[in-house]
Amino acid sequence: MLKALKKINFILNKKKEVYLIDSDENMDFLIDSLINENLIGLDTEFNWRKTYYPELSLLQISTESKILLIDCLKCKKLDFLKVVLESKEKLIILHSSRSDATVLSTNLKIELKNSFDIQIAEKYISGGDIKNYGSIVIDYFGYKLAKSETNSNWLKRPLTDKQLEYAADDVNFLIPIYKKQLKKLKKINKKKEVLKVSQKEVKLGNQKLHVSRVKKLKKATKDEKAIFLWREKQASIKNLPPSFIFENKSLKEITKAARNKKDQLSRITKLFKDDSSANDFFKFIK
Repeated sequence: MLKALKKINFILNKKKEVYLIDSDENMDFLIDSLINENLIGLDTEFNWRKTYYPELSLLQISTESKILLIDCLKCKKLDFLKVVLESKEKLIILHSSRSDATVLSTNLKIELKNSFDIQIAEKYISGGDIKNYGSIVIDYFGYKLAKSETNSNWLKRPLTDKQLEYAADDVNFLIPIYKKQLKKLKKINKKKEVLKVSQKEVKLGNQKLHVSRVKKLKKATKDEKAIFLWREKQASIKNLPPSFIFENKSLKEITKAARNKKDQLSRITKLFKDDSSANDFFKFIK
């Protein structure tokens, strides 16, 4: 039997039907709502404080007529979203797309193929600094978004009405902003360039986390990079932030001690956050 959908009545600036989908029994409704849509707004709410991988809590999707808030802690049968969101026939509209792409790829194995980043578009249009979502909404609609739930606990259940309203607002304006930006981009002949740069950002978000991180070690030695990647692997296995293995500032000292076999390696044990990680490291350098 189909579980009753939770239709939520929010006072949104752009009136749309808002649904909370918190059961696998509602997947047919979700599929029907997306299968024929060519424009899809997308945002994610997640926690990324004490884990290697971001923990997806809520996936917000907007269409021309609906906002769908998908509780990813309760809904497990989301495989069909890969087909929908990876379709080249659908344009996925986001703001600051790289982080959302990382969350989607690590949690749902989804890699967006056709994306439009309103933050990137706005930079081409205004020629100014990178703007946050709230600023762009104000510029186009004169509506100030509430940001009180930005740092709330998205893994706690049940989600509060304020959290749900905040989440709905975060996708409510994506498609309307895209339509307004598209007209401006066509006038300055920058549409194709924005689409290209948007997809580049998504691809960076789709990379394995260690790939993007090791690229930042531009002045690191070969040994430092090897130990850095070892730490990444250990952190991913344990699903802990790399800094929970050892701090970045300790990388050079640990590398130096590992390189000099005459050094007593036990002296660097204190640089690790636990004995287990230190022991694994000693095995790695033998």
